[in-house]
Amino acid sequence: MDVFFLFILPFLLYSFFSLFKLILQRRSQACYMLAYECFMPPEDTKLNTVSATKIVLRNTKLRLEELRFLLKTIVGSGIGENTYCSRTILEGREECPSLKDTYEEIDEIMFDTLDNLFKKTAISPSEIDILVVNVSLFSPAPSLTARVINRYKMRENVKAFNLTGMGCSASVIAIDVVQQLFKTYKNSVGIVVSTQDIGAHWYCGTDKKMMFSNCLFRSGGCTVMLTNKGSLKGRSILKLKHVERTQYSADDDAYNCCIHMEDEQGYLGHRVTKSLVKKSATQAFTVNLQATALKILPVWEMIRFFFVSVWCSGMKKREMVAILVGLILGKKKTNDNVLGGGLNLKTGIEHFCVHPGVRAIIDGIGKGFRLTEYDLEPSRMTLHRWGNTSSSGIWYVLGYMEAKKRLKKGDSILVISLGAGFKCNSCVWEVTRDLYDTNVWKDCIESYPPENLSNPFKDKYDWINEDYLSFVRLDLSRIFI
Repeated sequence: MDVFFLFILPFLLYSFFSLFKLILQRRSQACYMLAYECFMPPEDTKLNTVSATKIVLRNTKLRLEELRFLLKTIVGSGIGENTYCSRTILEGREECPSLKDTYEEIDEIMFDTLDNLFKKTAISPSEIDILVVNVSLFSPAPSLTARVINRYKMRENVKAFNLTGMGCSASVIAIDVVQQLFKTYKNSVGIVVSTQDIGAHWYCGTDKKMMFSNCLFRSGGCTVMLTNKGSLKGRSILKLKHVERTQYSADDDAYNCCIHMEDEQGYLGHRVTKSLVKKSATQAFTVNLQATALKILPVWEMIRFFFVSVWCSGMKKREMVAILVGLILGKKKTNDNVLGGGLNLKTGIEHFCVHPGVRAIIDGIGKGFRLTEYDLEPSRMTLHRWGNTSSSGIWYVLGYMEAKKRLKKGDSILVISLGAGFKCNSCVWEVTRDLYDTNVWKDCIESYPPENLSNPFKDKYDWINEDYLSFVRLDLSRIFI
């Protein structure tokens, strides 16, 4: 017996140390969020009804038909009149913005949020190991990461990455980049800066599909600090559980539904087609959630929905067994009838952070997955208060949840973002401690949700839809203000 024990002892020791090493490796690859800081624009950049009307009427090429379209879009957008806009646009330089204007807009967002984040966490710029900056349409040389490194005099071995052209979904992609790097670089601290520049990309033409973006996009940004350091785990607010990325660029309709281009008159802008909401967003989101659901929902919910779907579809026994095994084993490829809107996401998720890009998408996701108005309130209120701030919008939604004291230790948050390409990216976070900071919402959180979300444009300018105006030539610039 002693001989046998001596014989197997090396194998037992090897197995023990291998298991111990695997546990330490997985712990060092974890991704925790230490803090995030949303950008609070200056009060002199607020875009109310009067200033927005002045901007619209500077485009003298607009006819009554286009003005009616703009009014309908603004009224139905879900955006209020306390959003913020670039100084380049407010000061009337949208047709000929300078490079200096763009740098000033980007710098204000990046450096304000970074300064506040370093102050909040007491972590110095020299301790940053990974830096990712994402912006939709601006790609300067030197890069924006180089600009940040120069400003804060970061170390020469910091890992820097620039993401451009990713649209409103870029922030989740940047989070995934940091998470993947954490698998290689242990005891690291990473920063994700999500920003945008609307001043240099304001559309000045008359194409309705390209005017749409002018009605939605507003100034905003956010910086997030992440780490896989065990020593900082106790200071974290969230832990990343899963990231899922879906890319639909191979489909021509999806690729062209949200694209930066020139119109027939040569005006540069962002064209958004109807297929974005009706087809591309739906397809990308469905595929993304099919893969995510297998990772975040309990097995009993998957089995419950499986049998309900089978009962309604009349599926054969052989197909039933194959799909059920796939669900239990966590395979991504499943029958579309098995994973869909009938899943009860609330069995695995307490909070839903839906990208506040447009009201139609928020409505569609809420209807498709039977979410309540309480679930959708953070996204609706973010769209109303801040507008579509591109990739940073999801963090304003998170800020609303925190300011309303909704986030309790152990809760799960599903973050859903959509972007040009077309792509859908989502991630699941676990709350590591009760959160209650009012953050960027501190000046207005007590007034949300308001009793009435009606847009003031409707009450003030609804007369433009009267039929008699179609037969009368008017100097609209004189009667609008």
